[in-house]
Amino acid sequence: MRLGLALGYGGEPIEQVLPIVEHAERIGVDSVWSVEEYGPDAVSVLGYLAARTRRIELGTAVMQIPARTPAATAMTAMTLDMLSGGRFRLGLGLSVPWIVEGWHGRPYDRPMRRIREYADIVRKAVARTERLAYDGEIYQLPYRGPGSSGQARPVRSEMAPLRPSIPLYLGAIGPRSVALTGEIADGWLAGLYAPEHETNLTRPLDEGLARAGRTPADVKICPILYVARADTVAEGRDALRPLFAHLVGAVGPGARNTYFDVACRMGYEGRARDIRALLADGRKADAVAAVPDTLLDETTLLGPLPASVDRILAWKDSRVDTLILLDRDAELLEAAQAAL
Repeated sequence: MRLGLALGYGGEPIEQVLPIVEHAERIGVDSVWSVEEYGPDAVSVLGYLAARTRRIELGTAVMQIPARTPAATAMTAMTLDMLSGGRFRLGLGLSVPWIVEGWHGRPYDRPMRRIREYADIVRKAVARTERLAYDGEIYQLPYRGPGSSGQARPVRSEMAPLRPSIPLYLGAIGPRSVALTGEIADGWLAGLYAPEHETNLTRPLDEGLARAGRTPADVKICPILYVARADTVAEGRDALRPLFAHLVGAVGPGARNTYFDVACRMGYEGRARDIRALLADGRKADAVAAVPDTLLDETTLLGPLPASVDRILAWKDSRVDTLILLDRDAELLEAAQAAL
């Protein structure tokens, strides 16, 4: 198992980001992953880091599909791969309805079809074996819909890619998207993953693998873990409870909470329903208190450094390829890398 580092969502100044990335590279951390919601984009910082690093792999976790056309994503992927000397990993995800429609102004419809067609177009554009033409349910290249000039023809990238195929990862939580990951992706950026529940959590992935005639070795499992270092395990748990109460209990109009579904698949349905009901009643403090200790212990790293290292060792016998830590703690990175 390998170790990865995830950058934060807040768009911190590069003088705060660069030292931990350089340190991660020095101690042998496998990869660094930029993140993207509705603040900093996942691309720009990797272009900078490509010039300041030499070995560490650079990934997006994730570039939001609604934010860019498939061709724009292919252009970006080829450019970052060139700048980094073939170290780029393209992580894609659809995001959630309130970001897709509220921030990007795009419809959140036919999500599985959209992901499948998007990934297919990106791969064809990067491969550059022929002019890019695509006749999908959602995407058509050349465009022939309302407002079309009718004069476009298929285009092939002017840029010869460094590699004809760039590793494509999908950020997936719900069972349908996890199954699709098994069918088409090179890696799975997983949320709320735990070795104790691996059989249940990977069942949709294995169904997708089987449909496509693939094996588990074809998809690298890469969970992103929240981290809360503290003097005691209890203090670490308390630091993460509000976040997990929101993840599990939030309910949006017309949207399914896939984190809630994952918690249920892990055996926490009763508590998950309690958290949801308490939040709906405006009892936020009670909802936070209802987050189970074991859910936090299984899906995060928390507490004193020795406790986190012990927990990392429990992951070594799992199917996980890369354990990605959302943190900036250099001492923890060193201890985790040494343990692996």
